[in-house]
Amino acid sequence: MFKDLIEKLKYSDYLTLETTPSHEATFDNIIQNIEKLGLQNSVDGWTTTDNPLAKLKYNSLFAALKLQNRFNKPVIATMSMRDRNKIALQSDLLGANDFDIRAILALTGDPASMSDQPLTKGVFEANSNLLLQIITSFNNGMDFAGRPFKISPKEIYPFAVINSYAKNLKTLEKKMFKKIQNGACGIITQPVYDIDNAKKLLEHFEYARSDFKDHRASSQLILGVFPIVRLRTAQFLSSHVPGIFVPPIWIDKLTAAAKISPEQEREVGLELSKNLFEQIKKLHPKIHLMTANRFQLAKDIIG
Repeated sequence: MFKDLIEKLKYSDYLTLETTPSHEATFDNIIQNIEKLGLQNSVDGWTTTDNPLAKLKYNSLFAALKLQNRFNKPVIATMSMRDRNKIALQSDLLGANDFDIRAILALTGDPASMSDQPLTKGVFEANSNLLLQIITSFNNGMDFAGRPFKISPKEIYPFAVINSYAKNLKTLEKKMFKKIQNGACGIITQPVYDIDNAKKLLEHFEYARSDFKDHRASSQLILGVFPIVRLRTAQFLSSHVPGIFVPPIWIDKLTAAAKISPEQEREVGLELSKNLFEQIKKLHPKIHLMTANRFQLAKDIIG
């Protein structure tokens, strides 16, 4: 299952869809919504998020297990450095490995100060590169302290994330290099909204991985797509989210449409987003689609 996903990532078209577990003691409603729309037939795999914005949600590893068992397609489960020390990280990896959850998206995590839980403190023993290093140790049959396992874990496939925009893209290139160096087989970008931006990211990624002559040379860049169908979303991403660039023409078109009606606003946003999705598919058909559980929107974009 996982080898097929990695083969697709390296040599073919590749599409994963993000799912965000809810603030409730079940993941079944999300699975039912996916199944109702038949999205399992349109994607190669899934991701599950890990308490994004430090807000309490259903556990990402258990969500991954449910998704994987229901649809028999691989899931990339997110693990955040914010909530776990080295012991907890490795313990979770061991347990997940036994249940065949073996693709892990390593994140540093949003600040604990954003949490909806009172007096929450972040762990943050290091950034996401530490988790990538831990996974490398596991794949070599030992824990991070160098102690061999009596029974080695099955191979784990590590993923990472990167911003999609910076005034100096060399800074992103250095971060890409570090993540590839630490074993990331795929690096997912924050949402891209400009095809020229995507081309520059790919160019710098090629520079970043060109120094590697082993298996790391096959690491792949995965372009993130987050459809915008509301003006306020475009304005928020443009003004308040570092590392994302929303072209002014998107805001101009959405502004004009919003003055007509909410329906026109959505129609224009959907057209802009779908056109971008198709452009990226032609340029580099390795895509991670994020819709904040708006699965009908995902279906509208995929077609």
